[in-house]
Amino acid sequence: MKNIVCKFCLITFLGLVLLSCSSKKEYKITSPGKNNELIFSLTKMGEPQYRLSSKGKSVIEPSLLGFEFEGIKKMTEGFKVIAVEENQSDTIWKQAWGEFKMVRDNHNELIVHLKESEGEERLVDLIFRVFDDGLGFRYSFPKQAHLNQVRITNEITQFTFPFDHDVWWIPVHSENSYYESFYRKTAMSKTDTINTPATFETKNQLYIAIHEANLTDFASMTLLKTTDRQYKSELVPWADGIKVYTQTPFKTPWRTIIVGDKPGDLAISSLMLNLNEPSKIKDISWIRPSKYIGIWWGMHLEKYSWGQGDKHGATTKKTKEYIDFASKNKLDGVLVEGWNEGWDGDWTADGTSFSFLKAYPDFDLAEITKYAAIKNVRLIGHHETAGATKHYESQLEAAFKMYQKAGVNTVKTGYVNKYLDKKEWHDSQYGVRHYRKVIETAAKYQIMIDNHEPVKGTGLQRTYPNLMTQEGGRGQEYNAWSPDGGNTPTHTTTLAFTRMLAGPFDYTAGNFNFDYKTASGARVQSTLANQLALYVIIFSPLQMASDLPENYESKAEFKFIKEVPCIWSETQVLDSKIGEYTTIARKDWEEQNWYLGAITNEDARKLSITLGFLDKGETYQAEVYADGPDADYKTNPYPVVISTKVVDDKTILDLDLAPGGGTAIKFTLLKK
Repeated sequence: MKNIVCKFCLITFLGLVLLSCSSKKEYKITSPGKNNELIFSLTKMGEPQYRLSSKGKSVIEPSLLGFEFEGIKKMTEGFKVIAVEENQSDTIWKQAWGEFKMVRDNHNELIVHLKESEGEERLVDLIFRVFDDGLGFRYSFPKQAHLNQVRITNEITQFTFPFDHDVWWIPVHSENSYYESFYRKTAMSKTDTINTPATFETKNQLYIAIHEANLTDFASMTLLKTTDRQYKSELVPWADGIKVYTQTPFKTPWRTIIVGDKPGDLAISSLMLNLNEPSKIKDISWIRPSKYIGIWWGMHLEKYSWGQGDKHGATTKKTKEYIDFASKNKLDGVLVEGWNEGWDGDWTADGTSFSFLKAYPDFDLAEITKYAAIKNVRLIGHHETAGATKHYESQLEAAFKMYQKAGVNTVKTGYVNKYLDKKEWHDSQYGVRHYRKVIETAAKYQIMIDNHEPVKGTGLQRTYPNLMTQEGGRGQEYNAWSPDGGNTPTHTTTLAFTRMLAGPFDYTAGNFNFDYKTASGARVQSTLANQLALYVIIFSPLQMASDLPENYESKAEFKFIKEVPCIWSETQVLDSKIGEYTTIARKDWEEQNWYLGAITNEDARKLSITLGFLDKGETYQAEVYADGPDADYKTNPYPVVISTKVVDDKTILDLDLAPGGGTAIKFTLLKK
């Protein structure tokens, strides 16, 4: 994928300025639109520090920077500035797929070259890129005589706020190791160590999100609360306690701070993507977003089993039935879990029993893929590893090669285990290296990846657009077996402004049956209209119709799922409040029709939506799927009223959302 450069763009190198240590105390740079200002300075001890403001409001107060190592002197103080660079860039590039077709990268850059004043006079560069929607910064350690192989034990990077803000957060590792927790809103002072993205509702009327971009061969960054107003980077360690093994030259991931006036400003930021490298895959013609169904939900409901036996779900016969349904309803694929040897018994205890090459006797891969091709449907492969990454890597090339030969071009991977290889965290440098190896190997065989139990997304899909989507959050499966009863309506109203800031989420919406019984008592806690709206609210270029095929038969609402796109040319976040309600409008990739999704939490809600996002001068037919009379996620989730009306960009629609409810709308452009 080549960068497309706007003919009016400006890419200017403003020069290298040599400075003495005492010639300048502060180095300032503002964003192109003057929204944000970054100030770098050294303390009296020669400690690097930065601060950030937005439209005159303090975002980050003076905060220290630096690293500590095992066995050698730390690099946190005693520095002098030896040179400074300032650069500007304004380009436009096209995504392979996404929430926007075209992305503008417009930033001003400040590079501060630091050198220790005494001793070994080691070097480090601090690179700051200031955008109108925030800041990205990273460390760059050049090759040098007195810094070669290093073992990082601590990153000093601080995020000091002016107040004890409220923050939406999930804990690190204490509940699980895959980010599958409810987001909670508390004061910063009430937290401990939290994951990123972390979203702050500030006392000076700003919304801020802290995360990272381009996580490559490094440990994931979490945030350790050090005071009631401050977090510092807390890197996820290896089992031996070391945070990162590396050698110069190396660069860290970007630390990102997105700033907005309203929640939607965070959701539509392209800052993270812009801090990743362009695609390394030259031919992307095989990368195709799609909608699919799967032999999956039945397992979670215990109607079918992953392992062998009378209830085995992944059989040739049943897979063909799913393929027939997909073909009939113009769905692109069928996911099949439990097809391969290794699922019998307690497979979560030891993933080394899995074979990714040998199918169970009642699953004929060749026959199924041939049948699927005739029906214009693709089989979506599945590799559950139970966290046994070394075992998986030993079969990786052969497994992807087998899939490619069979015509399987999408694979869902899984890592259901607290640790990788029984000792390493998923989001450690060990895990980051493994997930990258899988993505790169998959690209070699033209295979797209849907990664479950992943390391968090940091924009890698720009560089490897075959990384289509990930889990990394509480998805629909919790509504089948979770002891807490399943995902609450509040949960889905937070996602666009928390989990989704890390990239696409394979939530697997689309349940139409709410009357199933489970041992835990869990169930889908939404109305049917809400389930439709989630296809617009939660972005994923691979979207699943998650329910059993029989629950879609003869249902008029299924039409919306069949028609709603998976990728978008434009996205706008309308009236929304984190944890209460979310409204998002998106334009299809072909740039004709618009779609809207609105959802609410446990409270019924009336919204008035101005359709100003529609193309001016055009008229559209709005096909509205709304909560019906007496709809309620607890007592009566089924009623949906389907209506149509002609609208334009001046129309105001009144939406009446039931408790746990929603509205989904397709706007079809009317030909003149």
